[in-house]
Amino acid sequence: MQFDTKIAVVIRTDLEVWQKLNVASFLAGGIAASFPECIGENYEDGSGTRYLSLIGQPILIYGADGPALSRALDRALARDVKPALYTEDMFKTTHDAANREVVRAVARTDLNLVGLAIRAERKVVDKILDGLKFHA
Repeated sequence: MQFDTKIAVVIRTDLEVWQKLNVASFLAGGIAASFPECIGENYEDGSGTRYLSLIGQPILIYGADGPALSRALDRALARDVKPALYTEDMFKTTHDAANREVVRAVARTDLNLVGLAIRAERKVVDKILDGLKFHA
């Protein structure tokens, strides 16, 4: 199935594995919260046990260094695409309000990005992420 939109998560490649998984989870949650129309129906197995819904389209995971993440953020904002973001300072917090505080304390050009997630038209996402490769 071909979707009109594309969901992409970009993770800084020098993170620990647990950090990469944590960032990807938070960012996917940001997409789900901001685009409820991308959520599919609940799952049910053959025994009738029900499970939670998932995002109903693939999420492509890219790897990048810090400068490439900043470039992707700039490209997204220049195209009026609002991304979800995760900064290195957020690893030091313990709750959502504190996460927002550490982001608010830093100017955009000084954000120490470790991850971004975007959902937009396929061609727009391709332009934003031009030059990035899938995460290895």
